[in-house]
Amino acid sequence: MFYAIANICFIITSMDSLINDARSLFNVHLTARQVMALINYEKELLEWNQKFNLTAIRDVESIRTKHFLDSYSCVLAWKANPPLRLVDVGTGAGFPGIPLKIIYPTMHVTLVESVGKKAMFCQHIVSKLGLEGVDVIHARAEDLGQKPQHRESYDWAVARAVANLNILSEYLLPFVKIGGIMLAQKGESGPAEAQSAEKAMKLLGGKLRQLIPVNLPGVADDRFLVLVDKVAATPPKYPRNAGMAAKAPL
Repeated sequence: MFYAIANICFIITSMDSLINDARSLFNVHLTARQVMALINYEKELLEWNQKFNLTAIRDVESIRTKHFLDSYSCVLAWKANPPLRLVDVGTGAGFPGIPLKIIYPTMHVTLVESVGKKAMFCQHIVSKLGLEGVDVIHARAEDLGQKPQHRESYDWAVARAVANLNILSEYLLPFVKIGGIMLAQKGESGPAEAQSAEKAMKLLGGKLRQLIPVNLPGVADDRFLVLVDKVAATPPKYPRNAGMAAKAPL
């Protein structure tokens, strides 16, 4: 028993820098249970990545910074008022949706992923960690955004590194209810993309609210959270059929 407890303490201690950075940068206070969930997540991701190409990030330090910590940067957008219902579009291996679910147990999260092996991994992690109130949907955003049970029914729609903002707006804004917010995690091109996508946002019922700069330890690239308010209903014809947003951006 003593050795088991000591081993758990050692494992949690190995996550000290993530714990400290999450607290100091984003005011996220991880509990021991949440840290253990992240450790199990990390272990499964490393194992699955040997068989399937889930993510290009394959070392522990980068997973903790560029996946976990980057996911927690979303907290800068809503601060003390997290979403009740969040949809994560193009979630890949579950980022940012699953790390956010770990710290907000009561938040309902829908993970949307068009690649089967990635959706399967997300379902595996949800089961492995015993997470409740998470739906994993293997589908394209354009198809799901036209379904009544998902259309304009989420408080927040988030996406990370999925597409240029004028394309991404067509994927995300149809999911967001009026009064809700679209959140795009972007790199250094964020400000320029936001400016050029304002016309598309307006057409889809959105209005650019702000850009929040994000700093991650050891990452030199500029990062931004782009926030778009949903101020009007998205016209029924959007999103267009699968592939059209990318072929003919608004």
